[in-house]
Amino acid sequence: MWKRAAVFVAICIAAGGTQAAPARCDLAAANAGDAGPGCARAWMDRNLKLNDLVSVGTHNSYKTQVPEAVMALIRAAAPDRAEELDYREPPLDRQLDAGARQLEIDVYYDPEGGRFLHPMALRAAGIVLDPARRKALARPGFKVMHVQDVDVLSSCITLKDCLRVIRHWSLAHPDHVPIMLMFNAKTDPSPEPGGAAALPFDEAAFDALDVEIRAVFPAGELITPDDVQRGYPTLREAVLHDAWPTLGEARGKVFFALDEGPDKVAVYRGTRRSLEGRVFFVDSDETSPVAAYMTINDPVADAARIRRAVEAGFIVRTRADSGTVEARANDTARRDRAIASGAQYVSTDYLWPEPKLHNDYQVRLSGEAAARCNPVRAPEHCAGLAVETAR
Repeated sequence: MWKRAAVFVAICIAAGGTQAAPARCDLAAANAGDAGPGCARAWMDRNLKLNDLVSVGTHNSYKTQVPEAVMALIRAAAPDRAEELDYREPPLDRQLDAGARQLEIDVYYDPEGGRFLHPMALRAAGIVLDPARRKALARPGFKVMHVQDVDVLSSCITLKDCLRVIRHWSLAHPDHVPIMLMFNAKTDPSPEPGGAAALPFDEAAFDALDVEIRAVFPAGELITPDDVQRGYPTLREAVLHDAWPTLGEARGKVFFALDEGPDKVAVYRGTRRSLEGRVFFVDSDETSPVAAYMTINDPVADAARIRRAVEAGFIVRTRADSGTVEARANDTARRDRAIASGAQYVSTDYLWPEPKLHNDYQVRLSGEAAARCNPVRAPEHCAGLAVETAR
């Protein structure tokens, strides 16, 4: 699929790049800063696919700080759990400004509204929800939070609120590389006795989830499984035949990935051969007819699997840190392995250093890049070249 330098020059000529570009206009010149930006952009948009990139994103992107009064209760009952919950993220648009190109959202089904209106741990700590939050929680529709009754203070309370923030940012920055929005469909019981158990995600819930997303993002701003599968018998076959859209086709768009196990994936898929008509790509193993996206969270133990999956054409999300462990120790080994692994999306809780940890642990791509060429899929063609720079 890769073009020689002569073809690259032809692309630049077609893009009008000859006026500002020097006579030498190959990738080496672009990477060294010797070619005009129009040349590099034209080459990348034509020759790179959606899965030829690497970006950093955030884990539980909506999560704000658990109030100290609640943290005190958690520490008294389960100190290790308190450490795991002790991180926070700024508003979604600020993360996107900083270069995050993957966001994670946890959704709870609440078709009647009001199911999560009385968080038990907040009540025990004497905390009263503000009127705006109560009003949002009372409305029917999907709610966004980490752990019901305990870790509930999200920067955007409803799914529609979160999606609108992302779409507003996307429309204001139409040249961004594709943003992956990864979802967990939460069905856990409450950790608090007498709390609000999450409702199951049955087919009706998943249908409603697709509808709610399409109500915010029109078809032209989405990349769906149908857009990749096209004429192939299954989504997997399309991916193995390099059918992901080009970077030029994917700029300014978002796509959705369901990070759930086989049981929920089976409900979401239903009787479809692949994922026809659905919004989400789904986590699966490499042999499934729906294989396109995979969550492989350990870039150390599963390094070989990540590399094989990426080389085959699949999109992978991995994690640079987990449970605040690496950040507290200022241990960058897992982070560095994640960025070098080939996984297209590397998730972190620390896009910025956390002042109270008194160290400089954070996860970013070098050179203020929001996206770079994938180190496994495109090392010889644009290694080190920033595909998009954070604003």
